[in-house]
This record gives sequence, structure tokens and C-alpha cells, in this order.
Amino acid sequence: MQRLLAFAAGVSVVSVAACSDSPSAPSETLLEQVRAEVSVFSSPESAAAAGYVEDPHCVAHPELGGMGFHWINEELIDPVFDPLQPEGLLYGPTADGGRELLGVEYIVIDVGQDHPQFDGHPFDVGGVPPLEEVEVAHWSLHVWTHEENPSGDFMPFNPNVSCD
Repeated sequence: MQRLLAFAAGVSVVSVAACSDSPSAPSETLLEQVRAEVSVFSSPESAAAAGYVEDPHCVAHPELGGMGFHWINEELIDPVFDPLQPEGLLYGPTADGGRELLGVEYIVIDVGQDHPQFDGHPFDVGGVPPLEEVEVAHWSLHVWTHEENPSGDFMPFNPNVSCD
């Protein structure tokens, strides 16, 4: 975490990766690209092999639904948004005690660059531990690539996800 804080404090000029030529509704093409790219992480073992580390707490809200288990790759947390390299992967519990890939979470350190967007959808401001606890300004966004979310593809909680 100290490495992350030092990095965030030391960055002054950054370019944000382009995500789309169109600031309109989400592009099926970008969603499909992300879905295809992260499909290699269909199991937590493949995520671990790529540097993602599990937070063992399943996140859920009694009225909004769940997020599932977060697997985060701290090496990817920086001021650059690259839609094909999500900082987090979301997994849900399966009936047999395993985990299934549900979606991704993007975490972008705010160093004064433009507010990141996923094909025109703005990121949420802050809210990702431990960054919020140590007051690192950042944006985050959940994208449900592998589990339909009746609340919307970019909502943090999904009523179809449970920690049970």
C-alpha cells in the first residue's frame, strides 16, 4: 500500500487511455471486448496466476444485491484507465462452493486528469477500500460483464448476486 501511495503522490501528468470515439450510450463493442479479454479469468486460480489477490469478504447489501468477492491486482492501480486491464475482478459463490466470474471493477487514481468514462458512462467518485481510508482520491466503476444486472451494467450492486 505504501508503494501505491508513493506512486499516487508522485504522478503529476498523465494521459488517460481513450475508450471510445463516441460519448453516447455504452458500446456493445467495448463491452464485448472487455468480456472476451477477461474471460481468461473464468476461475480464481487464473486470476491469482495473473497477480490478482482475493479479498475474502463477499460484499452484499440486503436491499441492493451483491458485488461478490473482489480480486484486486494492485500493480494495475494507477491514474490510467485501460478498459482491457481491469484493476479488479468480481466473483460470485457457486452452489458447489466454487467461484464464478461476474464482472470487473476499474479503479483509477485521481491526479487531476479528466474524469474517466467507460464509453460515455462516468466512473463513481471514490469509495474503494483501502484507498478511501488513506484518503487517496480515486474513481471506480463496476461493469457486469458475465452476470446480467437488472439495475444496469454499471451499477455497483447487482440484485442477481448473493453471498449465500
